[in-house]
Amino acid sequence: MTLHIDIPEETLSGILAKAFRNTAFVTGFVITVLILAMAVISYVWTPYDVTKLVIADKTQGPSLAHWFGTDHFGRDILSMIMVGARNSIAVALVAVGIGMGVGVPLGAFAAARGGGLVDEALMRVNDLVFAFPALLSAIMITAIFGPGAVNAIIAIGIFNIPVFARVARAGALAIWPREFILAARAAGKSSTQISIEHVLPNIATLLLVQGTIQFALGILAEAGLSYLGLGAQPPMPSWGRMLFDAQTRMVVAPWMAIFPGMAIVITVLGLNLLGDGIADILDPRSRRQR
Repeated sequence: MTLHIDIPEETLSGILAKAFRNTAFVTGFVITVLILAMAVISYVWTPYDVTKLVIADKTQGPSLAHWFGTDHFGRDILSMIMVGARNSIAVALVAVGIGMGVGVPLGAFAAARGGGLVDEALMRVNDLVFAFPALLSAIMITAIFGPGAVNAIIAIGIFNIPVFARVARAGALAIWPREFILAARAAGKSSTQISIEHVLPNIATLLLVQGTIQFALGILAEAGLSYLGLGAQPPMPSWGRMLFDAQTRMVVAPWMAIFPGMAIVITVLGLNLLGDGIADILDPRSRRQR
């Protein structure tokens, strides 16, 4: 028996051609690549050592020597933004990985059960976890284990689990009544096999877009936790910590807040544009309309 699986109508080259005609995708892709490149480069090179304090150079404005100026300890803000980028990206990426790695199987399993006690129990547990924002989870975890980037990852990751579980469940429930799923059942495949071979590939686009959105939200959450002192600890630079240090120096050194704030805004904007572009390009309804 031949099973039907949804296959994109366009070839890969056609999708790529449409992608690079999509303004949102191109803009988001360029911004995201530049931020990632900056984070990677910071592992091997930064204009200045971010751990070195040069009090004689404190709160200097932007110049040829320090493009983004210096902070109250004389550290180069551009260098700190570069190092802070890798911290924010690492925390958000791992947290999204945790949310997706746990939430997607839970959502797919609940959908495969097709309702009943197990499905209801999983969704109510998700509701319980979802009731605790990442910030509140981080405060509770910090009270037990102390502040740090690892605890921020755990808190944001736990918050992401019900998000991906709900998205995966909703997408899978729309796939299970399809004819090719019925054919797979008739062929003797188990619910687990059908979920892995047929359901998950058909909701991959949905999960990819949601992952991009959660990645952006993860960077915002990490910045917020660092601002409150619950994220990465000194001397490791963090965009949120930089904003905290700048709040009492807005008059004498506004660049201390402007440039880290712009880094957060541009990064989140780029990821959101990238997610919107991916959704627009891979949405079958969008392909039919054009």
